[in-house]
Amino acid sequence: MPNIKVFSGTSHPDLAQKIVDRLGLELGKVVTKKFSNLETCVEIGESVRGEDVYIVQSGSGEINDNLMELLIMINACKIASASRVTAVIPCFPYARQDKKDKVTSVPTNSVKPPEFNDNTLARSLAIPHSRAPISAKLVANMLSVAGADHIITMDLHASQIQGFFDIPVDNLYAEPAVLKWIKENIPEWRNCIIVSPDAGGAKRVTSIADHLNVEFALIHKERKKANEVASMVLVGDVKDRVAILVDDMADTCGTICHAAEKLLEAGATRVYAILTHGIFSGPAISRINNACFEAVVVTNTIPQEQHMKECSKVQCIDISMMLAEAIRRTHNGESISYLFSHMPM
Repeated sequence: MPNIKVFSGTSHPDLAQKIVDRLGLELGKVVTKKFSNLETCVEIGESVRGEDVYIVQSGSGEINDNLMELLIMINACKIASASRVTAVIPCFPYARQDKKDKVTSVPTNSVKPPEFNDNTLARSLAIPHSRAPISAKLVANMLSVAGADHIITMDLHASQIQGFFDIPVDNLYAEPAVLKWIKENIPEWRNCIIVSPDAGGAKRVTSIADHLNVEFALIHKERKKANEVASMVLVGDVKDRVAILVDDMADTCGTICHAAEKLLEAGATRVYAILTHGIFSGPAISRINNACFEAVVVTNTIPQEQHMKECSKVQCIDISMMLAEAIRRTHNGESISYLFSHMPM
């Protein structure tokens, strides 16, 4: 493939290597280092003049450092006269901060708004927080200002984040890989039920359920605050079925572990979890080890080697071929909509 260069940031070099192996290319030379005051310095080690440049950097690990490194790499290529710079961001950072929906507790000694009576206050004890940031929009602006001409990402937490950009954004889906894994690894998949651990993922699970021709259920949850679930209600019948929890990401895994317990209580025979982005921060791995999952399946948008060593239940689906095919099609000016419903061979 002429006039194309693929560079890797430090967040996920293994994924970048798999992508270039698939494309039959060599990774571009880049040196990343930190000064003693922890400033990031990036040096592109080869000419990119007139080239179609792709920079692979995922939103994982030291997210702020990795984001800054990506911005500097984009800018370095842009001012070195690259014809086009595409940021390949398998897991988009700050994607959960996409709207003003934070809540804050009302102090019991505060003056209550006139529309609040004691019953309302006792029931909710929360009011909208108008000072929450929309950080996903800020990240979009930063990428554009740095010089990115195009973004390739996977399973955005909210697909409307694409609208935060004034440049083209291709949001790939892990769904074809998930369907393939279910059919190959769950013998009773025809008697399964696809479950969303929250109402926001209903569209995702209905699409998978329709492709498998099975039923779906969802769990309604209320959060007291971030990373802390207050209550859960199961909507749907899972009795005597294999339940497959599907979500776009799992961080501390409190939600999916509570959901798994709820499903077993409701009569599910076995519970699997399939997640696009396995962040697994804090107590996540110990929670999964203690939970009742048959398997927790994630993609390698985020490095999973360490998680798989610490937890035998964690299994990984390789999605490098989807990103490689998206890069190939983008470079050649072909449509990538084929990848929304098919796994490249």
